[in-house]
Amino acid sequence: MTTAAIGSPAPDFTLPTDEGEITLSALKGRPVVVYFYPKDDTSGCTREAIGFSCLADEFEKAGATVIGISPDTVEKHGKFRVKHKLTVALGSDPEHQVAESYGAWGEKSLYGKKYFGIIRSTFLIARDGKVAKVWPKVKVEGHAEEVLAAIKAL
Repeated sequence: MTTAAIGSPAPDFTLPTDEGEITLSALKGRPVVVYFYPKDDTSGCTREAIGFSCLADEFEKAGATVIGISPDTVEKHGKFRVKHKLTVALGSDPEHQVAESYGAWGEKSLYGKKYFGIIRSTFLIARDGKVAKVWPKVKVEGHAEEVLAAIKAL
C-alpha cells in the first residue's frame, strides 16, 4: 500500500460518478480536495459530505474542487446526493484501488474484530498536482472548515 505524502505527486485517477467521470489530472491548475469515506448514508459520512456541501460556494470562490470517494456504487452515490442535497462529486472506487494508492485503505478494528476498509482521510492537492496537506484519520466535526482554511493558505 502506498501513501500519498506531502510534496509528492498525487496519484492520478479516473472514477465514475453519478454525473459521469472525474479525472484528477484534468483538474490540474486548481486545488483539489480528495476525501475518502467508508459508506454512503451512514451518520459520520453523511455529516462529512453535508459539511463539504454547505461550504461549496466558499470552495468554489477559492477555486477548489471537492471529490468524495468511497467503495459504494454510482447508483448509491446518486441516491445519497439527492437525499441529502449534496453538491460534492462522489467517485465510486469499489475495488479500492484509488484508496490504496493514497493509503486510505487499511486494517481497522470494531469491537475487537479486525477487518480492512476505508480509513477516513483527506488530501489537499495543490494547483501543481502535488499533495499539499494530509489529514489522516479524520474527525468529521469542523473538518470541512479546516480544509477550506488550508486551501485559502495555499
